[in-house]
Amino acid sequence: MIASALVVMVGTLGVCAARGQEPAGPRVFVPDAGALAETRRRIAAGDKDLAAAVEGLRRDADKALKAGPFSVMDKKAVPPSGDKHDYMSVGPYWWPDPSKPDGKPYIRRDGETNADRAEYDNVPLGRMASAVTVLAQAWYFGGGEPYAEQAAQLLRAWFLDEKTRMNPHLNYGQAVPGVTDGRAAGIIDTTGLIGVVDAVGLLAGSKAWTDADQKAMQAWFENYLAWLLESKIGRDEAGAKNNHGTWYDAQVVSYALFVGKTDLARKVADGARARIDSQIEPDGRQPQELARTKSWDYSAMNLRGWFTLATLGDRVGVDLWNYRSADGRCLRKALDYLLPYAEGRQEWPHKQITRFQAARLLEPLRLAAAKYGDTKYADAARQVSGSKEPDWREALLRPRS
Repeated sequence: MIASALVVMVGTLGVCAARGQEPAGPRVFVPDAGALAETRRRIAAGDKDLAAAVEGLRRDADKALKAGPFSVMDKKAVPPSGDKHDYMSVGPYWWPDPSKPDGKPYIRRDGETNADRAEYDNVPLGRMASAVTVLAQAWYFGGGEPYAEQAAQLLRAWFLDEKTRMNPHLNYGQAVPGVTDGRAAGIIDTTGLIGVVDAVGLLAGSKAWTDADQKAMQAWFENYLAWLLESKIGRDEAGAKNNHGTWYDAQVVSYALFVGKTDLARKVADGARARIDSQIEPDGRQPQELARTKSWDYSAMNLRGWFTLATLGDRVGVDLWNYRSADGRCLRKALDYLLPYAEGRQEWPHKQITRFQAARLLEPLRLAAAKYGDTKYADAARQVSGSKEPDWREALLRPRS
């Protein structure tokens, strides 16, 4: 079955390679375009070392063929604007006040997620982004047009079609009933769109994704980027001192690159050095994240944001990986602070009300292994992965040189 899947996946690519039409690499910003192109070439050449990874991708992509469509119009709630095209979510850690008849204003219970959050737009947004990403990867690596067609349909439903599209703003993100209709913290809901931007880049050249689709998608992100930069909610999130500020910068840089605003992307990435100075202590601790009730999860999540931002910085000539303040604050120190706890050599000493999961640090470890060339990160990644089987994403998206 694996061998046959590989033959199917490489069929389209074999034709392109034979005609000498293989591109230098797709227009992506977080993944390495050259590495993706090399993986594509190897699959087209029938490289059996990638057969298991291709099969894993195919399984996930086949599931995604049945996903959606997803739309902001599907929620039962109506935003304060009266327009269901407006994205809406509620704060994850806000709950009805049991002492009030209507539960309002809601009260905060940090780290305890209110299940009602799933009734709004954040869950469908995440599912759409995940499905589009895997479908685009399957198409790019030679899986055939049905994968691109499904990805294009999901993208049009969420972003482009007049009847189902999301308006390009987050005025009603992470609302707190009885307190506010929307707040800056809601912007973290759209971090998955960083992956969507790269998925669109992978779809270039497919029959399913047209030039008109591309232009409309770029227009949507240009409008959303303007809202992030100019709205009060966006400006407030830009000033966030914790992981929200990190992921805000990552989003702005990603979307700026997507719409061709390279100077803006470079300016934001360059300015992020000041965030390193304010967020990371000389010994690597992240105090804003350690103050949370899920301090391990948030420390790892913020580091994932930083490594995403550092990768995007590479695209515009800004080196955040090796930046170091005068007193030693840097990204590598932040990772090294977390490393002994991920490896189980020390017990996490900070508050963590949910199960400690070392694998939260897996993606930063893999990125660090590739970027710093230190085997200790690769060894730790293998240890915390929890599986002896290789991850198809690691094998196809970040192959070893």
